[in-house]
Amino acid sequence: MFGLGTPELIVILGIAFLVFGGKKLPEIGSGLGKAISSFKKGLHEVEETVPGVKEVASIKEEVGKVKDMASPFAK
Repeated sequence: MFGLGTPELIVILGIAFLVFGGKKLPEIGSGLGKAISSFKKGLHEVEETVPGVKEVASIKEEVGKVKDMASPFAK
C-alpha cells in the first residue's frame, strides 16, 4: 500500500493519536470511510451515465483475453 510498511503505519497512527486524541480518531475514521464510499458510488454512477465507458471496458477485457491467448506463441 503506497510503499508503506508496518513500522511506518505504526508511526503515522501514533502521531495521529497524539494530534487528534483517542476520542476523535473513531470519528475521523468513520468520516473517511463514508467519504471513500461516497466517492466510489459517484464513480460508479458516472460510469453508468457516460456513454461509451462500458464499451471501452469490455473492449479492454477482450484485448486482454487475446493477449493471454497469444502469449504462448510469442517468443
